[in-house]
Amino acid sequence: MVESGHPRGRFGLVDVSGPSMVPTLVHGDQVLVRYGAVVRPGDVVVLRHPFQQDLLVIKRAVERRPGGCWWVLGDNPYNETGDSTVYGPVPDELVLATAVLRIRPRGEDQRSLRARLSWAVSAVRPLRADSSASSRLRAR
Repeated sequence: MVESGHPRGRFGLVDVSGPSMVPTLVHGDQVLVRYGAVVRPGDVVVLRHPFQQDLLVIKRAVERRPGGCWWVLGDNPYNETGDSTVYGPVPDELVLATAVLRIRPRGEDQRSLRARLSWAVSAVRPLRADSSASSRLRAR
């Protein structure tokens, strides 16, 4: 998903695969991320899976736990892929980047000028820290 070794403050593109972050992110989206950025509750983050360090995942940082760890969850309550409910709090050093922008791919059927303009207007959306999502996810 991303390459390791990016210095603080650098940006990169990450491909989203899987349904764990629906509706915020869908399979096929790309995300512009900032490596080494300060994480706040509600941020969408890229992290190393605690048990499979070669696997990178995108989740929402729900809350900071004692000991410098983050509780992370997917936005999709119907998807039971790995998050902190499976592997517990994630240490700070495994959180690599925060998401800045979501970029939706253009569909192959979007050939007309009107369809392309519609896509261009809606394809890029900022991903800001969503404290309401953080509260909602904590309640599940």
